[in-house]
Parts: sequence; C-alpha cells; structure tokens
Amino acid sequence: MSPETPARAKALFSGIKKAAARAKNAQTVVCPPALYLSSMATAGKNVAVGAQDVSYESDGTHTGEISARMLKAAGAKYVIIGHSERRARGETNGIVAKEIGAALKEKLIVILCIGERERDTHGEYFSFIESQLRESLAGIAKKDMGRLVIAYEPVWAIGEKAKEADTPEGTFEISLFIRKILATIIGKEKAFAVQILYGGSVNPNNAAVFLKRGGVQGLLVGRASLDARTFGEILKSASMTKNT
Repeated sequence: MSPETPARAKALFSGIKKAAARAKNAQTVVCPPALYLSSMATAGKNVAVGAQDVSYESDGTHTGEISARMLKAAGAKYVIIGHSERRARGETNGIVAKEIGAALKEKLIVILCIGERERDTHGEYFSFIESQLRESLAGIAKKDMGRLVIAYEPVWAIGEKAKEADTPEGTFEISLFIRKILATIIGKEKAFAVQILYGGSVNPNNAAVFLKRGGVQGLLVGRASLDARTFGEILKSASMTKNT
C-alpha cells in the first residue's frame, strides 16, 4: 500500500523510469497499487507494469475484486500471484491456482510467489515448497507455462523484522529444486526456460551476488523499491549481470 498518494507514486515512478532507462541490460517490472496502474501504463523504455493481485472471477457480483481483464485493460502486463502477504490473509494454493488460470487466460505474465515460513534443519521445507508449486500449478496447461515466472521468497527473510536475507548458496539449492519439480510437470527443457526470481531483504549490497551465485535470473524487490535511488542501484547491479 505504498506510496500513499498519486503525487508520491508519480514522483517515485519517474525516478524508477530514469534508472531503468540507464539499466539497458535489465527488464524492470513495477507493480504498484491497482489505483495507479492506468497512470503508469505507458511506462517507458525497459519498464513494464503489473498488478499485485488478481481475482479468479472474470465478472459478476464480486464487490471489491479486480479481474484479469480489468488489469489488462488498465495496462498491466504482469501480475503477482500468491505473494506471502496474500497467503497470510488466507489465500490457499487452490485459490492461487484459480487466479493463475484467470490471469493466463487474459495473456498476462504471472509471477508466482512461493516460499517457506521457516527453514528447518530437517529439510521439511522442501516438501512445503514442492506442495506450493504443484498445487498452485494444478490444472494449468503446459502451453501456458511460457508466461510463468517463479519468485522464491522465503517468508523468514521478508519485511522489517527479518534478521537477514537468504544466502546465495541457499537460494541456489532452492532454484535447482524448483527446476527439478517443474521438470516433472512440464519437462526439463521448458523447466529450464522458466525465469526464477529471489525476493527477501534484497538491497544494493546483495543484489549482484544473488544474481551471480543464486541460480536466479532476477529479483523481487520490496522495501528497497520505495526509494528510487536505492532501487536504481539494484537495477545497475542487474544490468551488469548477464541473463537478468
């Protein structure tokens, strides 16, 4: 729910667009509150806009909901689905799967968020991630998987109360695991074509190392995206790293 006003959103987005124009080797996707989507639709060079959530309903009496068709009409090309904060409010893997289906029907690119609440020493979090991935993609046609991006966001590494980000080595292990599961769903070739992002206390100091050693092709940036200069530094790191 930031920025709080259209004026602040406009100022922030203006700064991000300038930084994105300089980051020629990176694709930037900005997902603002839905109210700001239309004003940001003509984003500019290297910048696309997306939504933070979507309803699985296409139309009808669903007060407060926003359909994929509405998001597309407002200029969205991407949509984040299954973010940890949405899951904390009650979104199940089943709901996420229906939202993904609705978004793909409208040709939106889906950024599917998955990640464990805690990383136990017995490795049970692998089973948790596998269940999230399989159940969230249940019923999704293989032909639509080309418009899928996976964002790995370990919940314990997110937010102001997070003590630290994951390590690149830990994320690399998870990225391999995600591709292994995807390979059983859509085949090895298509699994390795899916982009994976890391999200969780991303900042200018750790962005490059995650991109170089974390087995990911991009970053899902939270708090650091609310400061154009800080986000610009992250974009610079991404632009200097291949395949982002």
